[in-house]
Amino acid sequence: MLIDKINNGIVIDHIKAGQGVRVFDWLKLGKSLHTIAFVVNASSSHLGKKDIIKIYDTIDINLDVLGLIDPNITVNIIKNEKIIKKITLKLPEKVENVLLCKNPRCITAAEKYIPQIFNLVDEKTETYHCQYCDETRTLEDFRE
Repeated sequence: MLIDKINNGIVIDHIKAGQGVRVFDWLKLGKSLHTIAFVVNASSSHLGKKDIIKIYDTIDINLDVLGLIDPNITVNIIKNEKIIKKITLKLPEKVENVLLCKNPRCITAAEKYIPQIFNLVDEKTETYHCQYCDETRTLEDFRE
């Protein structure tokens, strides 16, 4: 398989094998007009197997979503065929309109225009609380 080098663009690397589809879907890359290479189950000395997404242009991507899917993902920004910036992700402190509050009494259930905002409260357990009602969410169900 031959995948061209990127002159200018983004490489989303070290995606846990099988999670690349989630990244692709969450970033809405299927609707993109840019050339995109999506590699599944590539060999990795670090992970054994990994998925990789190469975007042959520079676009805005939501790093918070990537951090929620897998904080071990790395994002490489490419310019003139060289990595000019390597971004190591982490769990975001605050996420907006990614996690949904399941509390039926939360204001976000009744008022659809209010953004769903969750704040990280425990990095070890990957626990977030709704900003409005303190409903607790872990990322386990988000990643399934």
